[in-house]
Amino acid sequence: MRATFLHAPGDVRVADAPMPTIQRPTDAVVRVSATCVCGSDLWSYRGISPVDGPKRIGHEYCGVVVEVGSDVRCVQAGQFVVGPFFSCDNTCPHCRAGFQSACDELEWYVGCQAEFVRVPNADGTLVATPGEPPAELVASLLACSDVFGTGWHAARMAGVQAGMTVAVVGDGAVGLCGVIAAGQLGADRIIAMSRHATRQRLARDFGATDIVADRGDAGVEHVQDLTGGIGADAVLECVGTGSAMEQAIGCARPGAIVGFVGVPHGVELPVRHMYAHNVGVRGGVAAVREYLPHLIELVWSGAVEPGRVFDLSLPLESAAAGYAAMDRREAIKALLRP
Repeated sequence: MRATFLHAPGDVRVADAPMPTIQRPTDAVVRVSATCVCGSDLWSYRGISPVDGPKRIGHEYCGVVVEVGSDVRCVQAGQFVVGPFFSCDNTCPHCRAGFQSACDELEWYVGCQAEFVRVPNADGTLVATPGEPPAELVASLLACSDVFGTGWHAARMAGVQAGMTVAVVGDGAVGLCGVIAAGQLGADRIIAMSRHATRQRLARDFGATDIVADRGDAGVEHVQDLTGGIGADAVLECVGTGSAMEQAIGCARPGAIVGFVGVPHGVELPVRHMYAHNVGVRGGVAAVREYLPHLIELVWSGAVEPGRVFDLSLPLESAAAGYAAMDRREAIKALLRP
């Protein structure tokens, strides 16, 4: 089969790779219908995270089950499925508490930017759609695999409730999906912090009521002005940098929670400010499996369209072009079709 490899920073190639096979009776093999480049993949692509020789890359997928192990009971060959960006048994104490990303049997995927993928713990990981999806739903179902679920996690961790004013820091795919999540959870006002016109328009389409183009202290001041000096009732931090976290905490009203899902790089919390203002921080690796059934239902019903974050669609063989476009911020998120 064909698969994507990262050889060195900036060096992405598509090459032949062994077909995945059933290795354990709890495995499944999925033929990938759509996969994509993640913002977190760019940490390695840019050389910020170390790259040690050629490695398979990609952790988002949806597709059709082609084979299952002898112990798999919940999915079967021929079903269209979505999985989170990790595998879990969905039965351990952490899974039952709703934090499958901390599963006792957690395994990380390697190489979902490919024609086929082996899924460990298939029964606990994969969620089947109600039927074969029409082509126009595939991108949104793929978004459920990571970015929609991660934006949803940020909103859940921030405690978004009906009637709240919510600020979203980050206008990438996760932040834009966070706007959708805040709206679905009942926020009355959603402030999207974005400096890019195309992303601002998409944020508006997704439900943002206000746009703040300023960053840092100026962005915080703008949010304070919009809220009459109160601050946001909940804040979603969807970037992962120290400056983004500082901005998020600065936008939070006293007693608010910042839900953070950006992979932390150079983040140091301003504990004295948090202490003085009773501002909390909660989040981490998104428990996407917890939300998948509901998110798939929202997509299937037409209530949301998170797949619009994919503003570039390419064949798998052009994966390098997808990485380059996202690195240059010419694309929000690149979808790859094997």
